[in-house]
Amino acid sequence: MLRKHILKDSPDLVRGEINVVATATVGVTSESHDHPVDHAFDGRRGPGASRWVAAAEGEQTLVVAFDTPQELRHIRLEVEEREVPRQQEVEVAVSQDGGQSYRVLRRQEYNFSPPGTTFEAEDWDVAEQGVTHLRLKIKPDKGSRPCRASITSLSLR
Repeated sequence: MLRKHILKDSPDLVRGEINVVATATVGVTSESHDHPVDHAFDGRRGPGASRWVAAAEGEQTLVVAFDTPQELRHIRLEVEEREVPRQQEVEVAVSQDGGQSYRVLRRQEYNFSPPGTTFEAEDWDVAEQGVTHLRLKIKPDKGSRPCRASITSLSLR
């Protein structure tokens, strides 16, 4: 059976952005019922936007498995935490061999101190060819507080 999607222009979609919904399958270790992983790719961005939140506490993994190898030139990641002071760490890695092995591109920490510091956005220029998988490993709190990982948006060009 043909897997298909009707593509529509989104006012929030940046020109040249990879449409993850149409070109990939996303795997995630857990998602809360109210904040599914779909929210990380719905085009809503900035403070107050929809977001993915893990259902379980502890380290989480999100994998974008592309239907065909992609060229990645830019990664934008947004994270918001309005309730729990914490230090979240995200490791971004790519695979060019169908997910058999990964190479780490970035490791970034975010410090949240609600109600003051609640939102972080990162823009990374990358030069990656033939990417079959993009993986994010997320430690929701390096201090081992019981809390859940989250991502407001992940966009790729």
